[in-house]
Amino acid sequence: MSSSLNLEHYLDNLKNLPVELQRNFTLMRDLDSRVQELMRTIDKLSDDYMSNVKGYTADKKREMMTIIQSMFDKAKGYADDKVQLSIQTYELVDKHVRKFDSGLARFGAEIQDRAISATRNIEENSQKRRCSALYHIIIPMYLAISLCVLLPEGHEKINDNPTNSVTSVTVETSSLTGALVGAGIAHSAEVLDMPVDPNEPTYCLCKQVSYGEMIGCDNPDCPIEWFHFACVKLTTKPKGKWFCLKCITDKKKK
Repeated sequence: MSSSLNLEHYLDNLKNLPVELQRNFTLMRDLDSRVQELMRTIDKLSDDYMSNVKGYTADKKREMMTIIQSMFDKAKGYADDKVQLSIQTYELVDKHVRKFDSGLARFGAEIQDRAISATRNIEENSQKRRCSALYHIIIPMYLAISLCVLLPEGHEKINDNPTNSVTSVTVETSSLTGALVGAGIAHSAEVLDMPVDPNEPTYCLCKQVSYGEMIGCDNPDCPIEWFHFACVKLTTKPKGKWFCLKCITDKKKK
């Protein structure tokens, strides 16, 4: 049985407490009334005895003393019953208070355990998402390197030609991008769904935070500035200056 059910059970039992208290208080009030009545009678008999003791015979004196003593004993019995009933009432309330404290402590511990378990699950799921995102970054980079090795000779000549312009380097990068896309290699949606610290700046076409190797566009007015290697399909930094596809397109339009 969970702590929440124990607490509900306690609350159900607590409904009977006012009735039990009312009964005990009524009995105590009745016992107190009996004691007070006996004490008044004892006072009256004591006054009569003290006023007429000189005229009483020895037997009358013993009779009066016996009556007064019996009334004292009876009043004392009522008072003892009242004390015992008071102790029972206190213990009854104390028992409920202790049960409530115990149930509340168990309930609080259960809530805390659930919160810790939920936090642990969130952390584990977050770690799994990070590992999955990293996996989808590494695999495209590995395949990109493999494709670079398998590119036709025309691309190798472009790389080896020191007279290539910035546009030639970009054309090679664009061709590599087309090859990667044609091969079905792209950022996984899980990479784009990586949790981002709202206070951390984002970069690149994917609008993600900085991670891994990045390259900066050499156009000082580039609105994006920095790009992840995987997003622009680079495995190594090109020789000379490098411009992003947006800046090259804007330059051609001018």
